Amino acid sequence: MQALGICPKGMEDIASREISEVISSAARIGEGCITFEINALADLCKLAYVTQSLEKVLLLIAKVPFDDKEKGLGSIKKELQKFQWKDWLGKRTSFRISCQSISEKGLSLDEISAELGSIVREVVKELNKFTPKVDLDHPDIILFAFFTSDACYLGVDFTGRDLHKREYKIFPHSSSLRGTIAYGLVRIAGFGKKDALMDPFAHSGEIPIEAAYFQAKMPLQMFAKEKFAFLKLKPLKKFDAGKFLAEIDKQQQPIKKATIFCADPTVPNLTACKKNAKIAGLQKAINFSRMDIEWLDTKFKKASIDKIITHPPELSRQANQKDREKLYHEFFYQAEFILKKSGTITLIARDTEPFKAPAEKYKFSIIHERAVYSGKEPMKVIVFNRP
Repeated sequence: MQALGICPKGMEDIASREISEVISSAARIGEGCITFEINALADLCKLAYVTQSLEKVLLLIAKVPFDDKEKGLGSIKKELQKFQWKDWLGKRTSFRISCQSISEKGLSLDEISAELGSIVREVVKELNKFTPKVDLDHPDIILFAFFTSDACYLGVDFTGRDLHKREYKIFPHSSSLRGTIAYGLVRIAGFGKKDALMDPFAHSGEIPIEAAYFQAKMPLQMFAKEKFAFLKLKPLKKFDAGKFLAEIDKQQQPIKKATIFCADPTVPNLTACKKNAKIAGLQKAINFSRMDIEWLDTKFKKASIDKIITHPPELSRQANQKDREKLYHEFFYQAEFILKKSGTITLIARDTEPFKAPAEKYKFSIIHERAVYSGKEPMKVIVFNRP
């Protein structure tokens, strides 16, 4: 059986690696998505439960070219006629079509949802002699269509919601990162589970919290088990999801010593970090400090940190450019002191150019750059080390 994972564009390699780690399946990278094989539907339940990189997990029904709308819908209909609808929809089973697009073609998703719904009803009536019910609010099964620049993927949604909307993020910040992107930064940086990680501009704490989830091997949805769409799916009615997920919970790894450091210059931000970490159940896995950047060398010993991963304050019309430049220089000065010789700095920003001159001044070199997308908003990731 084929499956699909949807992830932030630019983080496909991270999602592919996580899929391999969780269900031992080789993945094929697409545009903002990953296709992979599964042996059983339970693989998708497990992946949906623990994933930090994926925003949706689908059982794939169809993948078709979508350069032309009418031809694309016609191709989808042909693929739907091959699907075993009797296993998924019954006379008392309701469905809904949901759509997402990362295409720049300006598709009307409401219009396409309605057309796809009509096609599904037509195909099921033709094959199984009944017309399935539509329920937009509380459907038994969600069919999800994902549009890239040249293709449409349609599948059964096992998640039922956008997984980038973290349950723990009750106290956000204007600079908050999506949880999927914060996790991606942790993996891009090569964070090892015994590494010392520092985020000096934590805002609302996504990077330290995602690192702590990864370090503890704690299921991301541990406190939201009842919200999954797969619990209502017809083929899984006899599946003991509670027992299955409880077994996954047992694989957590207790953290004996917290090696993740979360700091921010402002009290409100640090308070938000602490509250979010508490909601996540990870407050004991993270060290919290209210600290201005120039005091890092008084808090940390020389060469004591393996990874700095952060989303620094950026230049804006309201900010004083000289003050911001001074901040960036101080950041790299402090990083040069607290980082181990093999340590790295991983930054994300809308514009990474202002960081390059101060990095060079303190003898940091660029080893990796990439663009990532928060929805359709582009951001840049840059990784520095010291030769």
